[in-house]
Amino acid sequence: MNHKIFRVRSFRLVAPYTLAVTFDDGLEQVIDFSPILAGELFGPLRDEQLFNQVRLDPEAHTLVWPNGADFDPETLHDWPQMLPLLIQQVQRWKLAA
Repeated sequence: MNHKIFRVRSFRLVAPYTLAVTFDDGLEQVIDFSPILAGELFGPLRDEQLFNQVRLDPEAHTLVWPNGADFDPETLHDWPQMLPLLIQQVQRWKLAA
């Protein structure tokens, strides 16, 4: 099994809850996180001040927030394909609440 490892190289804020994320393979994804800001870990990121405190972790090479929220770089890299699954998870969190 060949599993690619992606690294986030940089990011910039482009709109509320939206980041342009650049990866080590040159891909740039513009990611609107607003549909998945729910649950115990990601829900607090609805606070725009907290969301905007996003940083690039130099060891994990991914985006991290002060409350411990983060995403696997592969999830970020493949965001368009992953978003439907993430939204399904958010729906499960809402039902469980």
